[in-house]
Amino acid sequence: MNKERLNKVLKIMEEQKLPQMVVSDPAAIFYLTGKWIHPGERMLALYINLNGKHKLFINELFPVNEDLGMELVWFNDTQKPVDILAGYIEQDKPLGIDKNWPARFLLGLINLKAASAFVNGSEIIDKVRMCKDEKEKDLMREASRLNDLAMDRMIKLVPEKHSEKKMGQLLSGIWEELGADGHSFEPIIGYGANAADPHHSMDNSTVKEGDSVVIDIGCTKDSYCSDMTRTVFYKSVSDHAREVYNIVLEANKRGIEKVKAGARFCDIDAAARDYITEKGYGKYFTHRLGHSIGIEVHDFGDVSSVNTDRVQPGQIFSIEPGIYLPGDVGVRIEDLVIVTEDGCEVLNSYSKDLIVVE
Repeated sequence: MNKERLNKVLKIMEEQKLPQMVVSDPAAIFYLTGKWIHPGERMLALYINLNGKHKLFINELFPVNEDLGMELVWFNDTQKPVDILAGYIEQDKPLGIDKNWPARFLLGLINLKAASAFVNGSEIIDKVRMCKDEKEKDLMREASRLNDLAMDRMIKLVPEKHSEKKMGQLLSGIWEELGADGHSFEPIIGYGANAADPHHSMDNSTVKEGDSVVIDIGCTKDSYCSDMTRTVFYKSVSDHAREVYNIVLEANKRGIEKVKAGARFCDIDAAARDYITEKGYGKYFTHRLGHSIGIEVHDFGDVSSVNTDRVQPGQIFSIEPGIYLPGDVGVRIEDLVIVTEDGCEVLNSYSKDLIVVE
């Protein structure tokens, strides 16, 4: 158990007068215990209580050989784990519940009247996870370093005219060679008109002269994720596509320049979005400016026009403006940043200059 992280969670629970909580998200459990458990359809529940009597409810199929600093409550497939969990919950007090906990478990607790009230407690852990400690920052730096190396290799593969699907397959080998643990998300490789689809699913398309090539990739390393996007052009670039690229690049820079402790997420989004709108392409920037990242490639929190929260030191998120002109050209440029007191540290060092590969 990571006592420092747990104590931060308990402090907020106390402030919110929430005496007990069930944590079921495997990523959140890993964050607090250092142990990954992927339960599939079976119940996994970390019960934490302000009285300090924390317990992990776990199926016997998932052995734990290390000391997690709490009692382990085992059950098997012939037992009713919700009933077992209910026996430890304080019935006369409210209970925090993980937002992702399957209804088949939550409804069981509700039917048993296991607590006086059931509330969404996820935001407590989510907000603690948003601000990374020094160890986490170093892990994110390393994952991003590997991503820079992989991006260089991927761009150099473009002239070989592999299909998008083949490029994705080659990336898997690159991660293995670099010592990464695998993809942090399904990569996005888009040629030409496909690049104008922000979440394009790779197909058998091959690159043609003048195509923009969007390469959106990320890896996991020691349980932390990276994510970056670069856009290059094959053999030539039209004046129109060059204009689009330079607008996105400037929007990326303006977003990054706005990042510092105390700034509002919506104002960071606006710094990039307003510039793209001013240049006449606002309706073609169809997604939020960025998302938080850490143990999960999409951690809680985003950089969007509706998020009025203020940025805090240690938060890590993406800055990824894009312009997507259907059937024509797509450009996205994405970096990860760590918030500092007076600005930010950009985790990606790979060039953002316009590149034409031959």
